[in-house]
Amino acid sequence: MDALELEKEQLKLAPKIVLRDGFTSVKTLAGIDTFPLGNNKLLASVVVCEFPSLKLIEHQTYLLHDPLPYKPGFSAYREMPAMIEAYNKLDQDPDVILVKGEGILHPRKIGIAAHLGLILNKPTIGVSRSLLLGRIEKGKIIYHNEIVGFEITTRQHANPVYVTPGHLISLGSVLLLISKAVVYPHKIPEPLHLAHKLAKRCIKEKLVSINLRS
Repeated sequence: MDALELEKEQLKLAPKIVLRDGFTSVKTLAGIDTFPLGNNKLLASVVVCEFPSLKLIEHQTYLLHDPLPYKPGFSAYREMPAMIEAYNKLDQDPDVILVKGEGILHPRKIGIAAHLGLILNKPTIGVSRSLLLGRIEKGKIIYHNEIVGFEITTRQHANPVYVTPGHLISLGSVLLLISKAVVYPHKIPEPLHLAHKLAKRCIKEKLVSINLRS
């Protein structure tokens, strides 16, 4: 599909995003991220943690060969296939998923966190290290005169992170969950920190076998 077709699909899907809580309680919190390996492989890493203790329960990965090329604004089409495969390997179904990337803070209001939540029918939150769009007013991210997320300083003297609702979650729950998901001295929420850390370990341990399968 070319960019125009992808854009049409995003515009069709965006109205289906639900910004209210799709849960009554949160006992498990997941984090999911992807890591490029060369030009033709993508590793997805997902962890599930108890909440609010943030004790690690489970970690799974999936190596995707020949992902779609990167296109700004359409990262979900490149990364979601690997994320979904890693998620499907989980024994524990998490209550909420933290996704590296944007939720509704997106030109067409469907960043990767929102898109993944819609596909999986799960509550999701987007977490990013940089502000893609909008402006900051007293810690709130404003886009098209709407509050779409928050700028949060999780560690003193560190750059903030930007969190936005993805799907099946409210703005209030985003702020509450993220505030309880950071473990000092880490900057990003613990499930995403662990997903990144364990993926790096996995890459080191499996790099030889990955190369042999190239």
